Amino acid sequence: MFVRILTEFVEPQILTGQTGMIVVYCIMEIFGNFVVLKGSIAMPIEWTKRSTYAYDLPQELIAQTPVEPRSASRMLCLNRQTGEIAHHHFYELGDFLKEGDLLVMNDSRVLPARLYGVKIENNTPIEFLLLKPVAEKVWEIICKPAKKAKIGTRFRFGDKLEAEVLGITEDGGRKVRFECEGNLYAVLDEIGQMPLPPYITEKLQDKERYQTVYSRELGSAAAPTAGLHFTPELLQSLKDRGIDEAFVTLHVGLGTFRPVKEDDIRNHHMHIEHYTVPEETAEKIRRTKANGGRVIAVGTTSCRTLEGACQAHGEICACEGDTGIFIYPPYDFKCIDGLITNFHLPESTLIMLVSAFAGYEHTMHAYETAVAERYRFFSFGDSMLIL
Repeated sequence: MFVRILTEFVEPQILTGQTGMIVVYCIMEIFGNFVVLKGSIAMPIEWTKRSTYAYDLPQELIAQTPVEPRSASRMLCLNRQTGEIAHHHFYELGDFLKEGDLLVMNDSRVLPARLYGVKIENNTPIEFLLLKPVAEKVWEIICKPAKKAKIGTRFRFGDKLEAEVLGITEDGGRKVRFECEGNLYAVLDEIGQMPLPPYITEKLQDKERYQTVYSRELGSAAAPTAGLHFTPELLQSLKDRGIDEAFVTLHVGLGTFRPVKEDDIRNHHMHIEHYTVPEETAEKIRRTKANGGRVIAVGTTSCRTLEGACQAHGEICACEGDTGIFIYPPYDFKCIDGLITNFHLPESTLIMLVSAFAGYEHTMHAYETAVAERYRFFSFGDSMLIL
């Protein structure tokens, strides 16, 4: 009965892809959670159920080291309207963009925020992970073993940095005051380690490989990894083709690795991150749109910045603030026309965002294809271009 009624009012061929998602969402209000495949069968899809976004990933496909050069990574190209997939390399990106398109990148730079030291009293080893500054040389951190970090305890990190625990935060972290000569950030850059995701177990030989080549605003706890594939040469070649670039800043927090634990994703508590959209970027986006070009977000952080700014202000404009925007199907994108992204963890907020943009069926089929074709996954993995 559902299929008969639906196909009397809607052409079957538009019931797939991004358009199909919008059509299905409108029909869901009347018929319930159903999606039609080629107008012939009806299947339930529970958009708000965490397991809807699960997929099987062999452990060996989780990239442990970056490829060299950066742009040699593979690039799965996905047409969000048709679901068509093509296999290329990232250095071919310019072949899929047009003169007048705009790439929007997150220029946040990763802080070497992992410190290894000892308790001054008895040389007990300790590990600090810096989260955010709260005052001059005072930071919120998480540490392990946390039970060794009582209020008043002092720690030493090499011969240039010491810290004292001032208090305990609501979520069990610590507030500490650092003591060093000169600039704390300079000391961290010298002795700190990159806070690599927990699924990367190999030691990073070159800190700069966990930074984008255009990073400049220090403050992230994790890299905006979609941008790791760019080289200065590739960026210049894109400019030569008339493809413009613009920057936003969103400082990525550790919450980006926080798993979705709630079965109903609407109950997931999204992490808050600080962002900035400069006037130059806002103007470039408005001009690109007016001239018929496409705004392509480089990474989910750039996407969340632009969509979060639009959500907060009703349009893209120069602004600064905090966003906890959680994008999952169905979602009406207000700013971006394309997305460059890596392959994300199963059941993560990031694969939910991609599903909202590319269409759920297209996204999951692309991930199945990527596994079958032995793409490399996650932070140091390969890339997707969704247009």
